[in-house]
Amino acid sequence: MAEAHAKHHDYHLVDPSPWPVIGGVGALTLAIGAILFFISKKAGTPHLWYVIPGLVIVIATMFGWWRDVIKEAHEGYETPVVQLHLRYGMILFIAS
Repeated sequence: MAEAHAKHHDYHLVDPSPWPVIGGVGALTLAIGAILFFISKKAGTPHLWYVIPGLVIVIATMFGWWRDVIKEAHEGYETPVVQLHLRYGMILFIAS
């Protein structure tokens, strides 16, 4: 019954990912840490520990997100149409 109502298309809709939210929190933490670092540097006691948590979160997000992208690519969900549109998207991104 559900198969009768299923949409058949050339695209794979990915599952929701936590990485954009985690990356946003990491970027905010990194920015606040950089501000606090420069304030402490101006005061004469620079503390690099302000920057490290945000940097760790951002790097972990990069590795986790790309791990998921590579895993999805190897699962075979990218049809020739999707691969073509990914190429077009990359070309337009580079051209812009």
